[in-house]
Amino acid sequence: MESRRRYCFAHTCPHLRPSHSSPITIPLSAHSSPSRPLLCFETASGVNCDADMNIKLQTFRALSTRIGSQSSVNSQIKSLVQQSEHLAALKLFSPATATNFTFPPLLKACTCLSNLEYGKIIHSAIVILGLQHDPYITTSLITFYWKCGSLDDAVNVFDNFPGREEVLAKDVTIWNSVIDGYFRYGNLEEGIARFRQMQLFGLRPDEYSLSILLGACGSLLGSPGGKQIHGFIIRNIYSCDAFLETALIDMYLSCSRPMEACLLFDDLEDRGNVVVWNVMIGGLCQNGMWDHSLELYSLAKKEIVDLASTSFTSALSACCYGENVDFGRQLHCDVIKQGFHNDSFVFTSLLTMYTKCRLVEDAEVLFTHSDDRKIEAWNAMISGYVGNGRPHNALEVYCQMKISGICSDSITLSNILSACSMVRSHNFGRSVHAELIKRPMQSTIALQSSILTMYSKCESHEDAHLVFSNMTEKDVVAWGSMISGLCQNMKYKEAFELFKAMETDGLKPDSDIMVSIINSCPGLEDVHLGCGVHGLIIKSGHELDIFVATSLIDMYSKFSLTEMAAQIFSGMPFKNLVGWNSLMSCYCRNELPETSITIFSHIMEQKLKPDNVSVTTVLSAVSSLASLLKGKAVHGYLIRLGNPLDLQVRNALIDMYMKCGCLKYSQNIFKNMIQRNLVTWNSMIIGCGYHGHCCKALMLFDEMRRLGVIPDRVSFVSLISSCRHSGLVKEGLRIFDSMRLEYGIEPRTEDYVSVVDLLGRAGQLEDAYRFIQSMPDAPDRSVWLCLLSFCRVHSNVQLGEIAASKLLESETAEGSNFVPLLNLYGGAELWDRAANLRASMKEKGLKKNPGCSWIELKDRVEVFYSGDPSSPKGVDVYEVLVQLSRNMEKRAVDHRNIAAF
Repeated sequence: MESRRRYCFAHTCPHLRPSHSSPITIPLSAHSSPSRPLLCFETASGVNCDADMNIKLQTFRALSTRIGSQSSVNSQIKSLVQQSEHLAALKLFSPATATNFTFPPLLKACTCLSNLEYGKIIHSAIVILGLQHDPYITTSLITFYWKCGSLDDAVNVFDNFPGREEVLAKDVTIWNSVIDGYFRYGNLEEGIARFRQMQLFGLRPDEYSLSILLGACGSLLGSPGGKQIHGFIIRNIYSCDAFLETALIDMYLSCSRPMEACLLFDDLEDRGNVVVWNVMIGGLCQNGMWDHSLELYSLAKKEIVDLASTSFTSALSACCYGENVDFGRQLHCDVIKQGFHNDSFVFTSLLTMYTKCRLVEDAEVLFTHSDDRKIEAWNAMISGYVGNGRPHNALEVYCQMKISGICSDSITLSNILSACSMVRSHNFGRSVHAELIKRPMQSTIALQSSILTMYSKCESHEDAHLVFSNMTEKDVVAWGSMISGLCQNMKYKEAFELFKAMETDGLKPDSDIMVSIINSCPGLEDVHLGCGVHGLIIKSGHELDIFVATSLIDMYSKFSLTEMAAQIFSGMPFKNLVGWNSLMSCYCRNELPETSITIFSHIMEQKLKPDNVSVTTVLSAVSSLASLLKGKAVHGYLIRLGNPLDLQVRNALIDMYMKCGCLKYSQNIFKNMIQRNLVTWNSMIIGCGYHGHCCKALMLFDEMRRLGVIPDRVSFVSLISSCRHSGLVKEGLRIFDSMRLEYGIEPRTEDYVSVVDLLGRAGQLEDAYRFIQSMPDAPDRSVWLCLLSFCRVHSNVQLGEIAASKLLESETAEGSNFVPLLNLYGGAELWDRAANLRASMKEKGLKKNPGCSWIELKDRVEVFYSGDPSSPKGVDVYEVLVQLSRNMEKRAVDHRNIAAF
């Protein structure tokens, strides 16, 4: 018998059909006669035509070539997707060569690019070619839609694909894809309903179905639901499955139950599976136990586990969280020994570790000496520069990447747009936007939101509004970018209007948007609006969010409602360092420095490590109290930590020592600083002026300008203040003119007050009056009060009355306005005028605010007000003063008696 294999080509070539409506047969026997025709075709008219044999053979060869071409294209597409070359894979797509094997990798490429529009085009091609009945393609479509943010489209595909009932009764994979989508979107009830519906179809959940449920425990079901699934797995003898054991461990870690995960891990019979080690290393790191994560990595090395690239990436992430540079360098050595230094993911993690630990120079060396740099490495380097506040370097690396021929992806462009926002480079940002327009396949909602942020920070509101209005789909991130941009540019009313429009559009604000709205309330100076926003936050459940809570603390702090701020802090379920810092700053801002210092002690009692914000805030509180001992204690704590001091912290230390009267300590810190900014120079100039060293202040100013540091308003005000304390009138006037003429800084009211004070101290009252008359704007209370004070000092009654009349015209409701004039009359012995002025003050119910003084005794600062015996130490102080007064009187009498004798 002659064996034959049957092939039917009728569906591929409609012009050819088999003779007698039977399949085409190809004899495969070696004994078949070569003279006999292998194929017998008939034309469309039904007439046998052996003379057309050559044409038929050519057609067959063309069909074979086409099938080979399709297979080749499919292989190329699949290979490119596996190599993360998603754009290149999509460019190879052609409906003419597409088969059912073409579309799953193409849909995966669209998923990785988060490109919903291009995926819909591929879906249309699937429908046109009639391949929507393929279960594998259907599963890919469902996964693609929900991963790209369109769960409704995913559910629509699941509910309407051809042959649905038959396929759903057999294929658990399709069920898994849609159930996974429901849980990822937080739709717990719908996901569970689909899970039960699957069981009604007679399908038993497989390991992946259960892992989907376990994956939902971290955000939806919680640890109680996870324990129920754990029990179901044990009852149904799934426990021996390594995949499920790993999923269970991951579930407990996601639910912040690391102890249960460790118990499961310890009970594993086979711990040779590197995947479960990787889950444990990464999960412990996510639970803040980065030190235990690194210990587990070391244990894996001892047990000779065959480490994979994920092992190194997870351990390097732990080094990032803990900023453990030493262990990171050791990991780098292990990577080289194990031969993973050429692995793109490990290489990227190394770059990220160095940049997150602020060792950008080490990352640069590693990046420069790499021969094969893929897009992930370029992205890591750009992101590292942006994260370390070096946006110009990020833009340079981006330009190098383009020169090297590396095609940027959405992550690259997102980071570059952030860099453009940091340097306010509108033109560079527009060029990136143009590049994105040329490649619409990369245009995602997230990138469009980044463009919105860039235009907003560059104060190009028209461009931002144009991008926003042209967006076909606006998600919460896009709305948030617009609202945040308006708030950053102090357009708070427009931000609130947009916030209302978003709610009208049916979108619920996220925590980032609520933070922007909270921060805008102090800008509008509307405490009632702030309380209303607080109520809205409570209704929406955002009050438990740490960032929202800390923003509320900051808002009430700016409204001087410290009790409300403290109440919000006490209601926070998890009090992290940011929350403590906000409360400490609240008390410091509202003139409660002692409470602020106490909170700093509480931070250390909670075993939290104070950061730069904590230290600068407590140093500011110490400065306001002039408490040198407490300032030294904070400085000693920083020295004991052994960490290099941040520039901001050093500036705060200089300011603290200056205000505590220790100029020498400030100078020592200043001399040992490698890096100095304008704040550093200003602090030293102000300090030297306060301590009467005007010449040193002027020398520092000249040195600062010589080094290329451009002075600001604070620099000039500080110098003028130094000159007025030292009596250098000409030098002070020259600096004032230099501020206006050389640097284009327009004087403010406090600057004019400084010049009036400069002239008044020198007794040049007429010049001071002429200077006030030459002011472009009407002088306010502070200017006339300054002139009046010096008129009293120099007994110039005539000019003092002029200043007083101007002062009383501007503001008559403050008793302090009358005091300088009252003292002026008293000094000139004009008692009648002084009596009339006192009577006028008494009629208006005005009185002088008492002066105060303070002294630091051990660890407390005692404050004493004039005429106020309410201080705890006041009685003792007054007794000592009375005793001293008696002793002085007695000694005076004794001296007089001795002199008379």
